Amino acid sequence: MYKYYFAIASQDFFLYQEPIEEILRERTQYYQGLNKEIDFWFVINPNFLNLIDKSNCLINTSGSLAAIVSLDKQFIQWLKLRIGFVYIGSFESKSVFLPN
Repeated sequence: MYKYYFAIASQDFFLYQEPIEEILRERTQYYQGLNKEIDFWFVINPNFLNLIDKSNCLINTSGSLAAIVSLDKQFIQWLKLRIGFVYIGSFESKSVFLPN
């Protein structure tokens, strides 16, 4: 079983209101410096929403969403502190995550 962690928000928030491209580019460069395999993905309209408990989710799931998914819980927690207005959570899957 694989455990994935995510930060989810509206596409507009990630793509136009926050410097997410810069954040992910810096993270990629950091991983390359450590010779570490990339363990995060940026996903538009993620299909894993049916796997999560939405009862505590403040995100409007009727609009276009985007998510950053990772195997690294600390990275997602750091994103929550860095960005702020995202919902974080986790899900488990028997297979390796494939975006959409």
